[in-house]
Amino acid sequence: MSATVGDFTGLQNTLDTLLRNIVTSSAIEGEPLNVGSVRSSLARRLGLADTGKPSSRSEGLAELLLDATGNQAQPLTLERLYQWHRWLFPQDELSLGVHIRVGALRGEEPMQVVSGRLDCPTVQFEAPPRAGLEHQMDRFLDWFERSRQEPGLDPLLRAGIAHFWFVTLHPFDDGNGRLTRALTDLALAQGEQQSIRLYTLSASILDNRNEYYRILESSQKGTLDITAWLEWFLQTLLQSLEQAMTRIDRGLAKARFWQTHRTDALSAEQVKVLNRLLDSGERGFEEGISAAQYKAVAQVSKATATRHLSDLLSRGCIVRLPGGGRSTRYVIAPASTGSWFLYGKEP
Repeated sequence: MSATVGDFTGLQNTLDTLLRNIVTSSAIEGEPLNVGSVRSSLARRLGLADTGKPSSRSEGLAELLLDATGNQAQPLTLERLYQWHRWLFPQDELSLGVHIRVGALRGEEPMQVVSGRLDCPTVQFEAPPRAGLEHQMDRFLDWFERSRQEPGLDPLLRAGIAHFWFVTLHPFDDGNGRLTRALTDLALAQGEQQSIRLYTLSASILDNRNEYYRILESSQKGTLDITAWLEWFLQTLLQSLEQAMTRIDRGLAKARFWQTHRTDALSAEQVKVLNRLLDSGERGFEEGISAAQYKAVAQVSKATATRHLSDLLSRGCIVRLPGGGRSTRYVIAPASTGSWFLYGKEP
């Protein structure tokens, strides 16, 4: 039974990481997604039950990321990139009037990334000319395969170089940023020699989106020295790992809590509030919860909220923080999780 629960939890963590990756990578480009639809597409491929309704868009995004992270031994070829592009832009999801060469390299017109007013745009980046793009892609793909076996090249630096090189080539009409991040996921998976990853680089890039574009622009307009870009890339990757460790610690603390209180006869409202407290780092209540907040979250009367909190105190589920009256707040008892970490406090 415990092994089954562990496997299920592992799959849920994998699902959450993949979902976060897809959603944040699209958000970097300012594209909102139907999160429920994407979750449904991922859940079905991971063998998890889900009642959502996937779309061809979400199906393609799931296929793309799972191919990038799960098939790291497969060579990266131009045809594989074309398939990624087709998954990114399913024909039935393209808006009317939008003309994108799907599954093919970009056309002859200049490829520019601009910002500012329409009557006075600023060119942030201009991709290399279309002429010779096939040759440049051949060079990149050849390097990408050969560099896997290069002993003197750190896998993380390889991922950073691949990211910068591909996004600078900008080989497609659209979707270059998202494909670049998928390719970076592939490079990281190859370096780690495993497909399961609990961190999401795209989420950290989204957190630092302006700096991401600034460092790319300055590095692309500079010399062949991309040291500044690689330093930024590695620092952002470290941030991703630290965020993942925070989520893992929170998940372990939550599991320890419910293991400790597995025999407590708690009401559905109490369980709901306790889970909100245990998830406080991402969903609020980092400083604990008051009786008024308990009432609002649990949708119960003031008297019931007070009674529930007293019951949770007696069971050792929560502790009362210093203060009194209306300012009284409650947090998860540290003995239940083995750490004050969840509440931003030192031991």
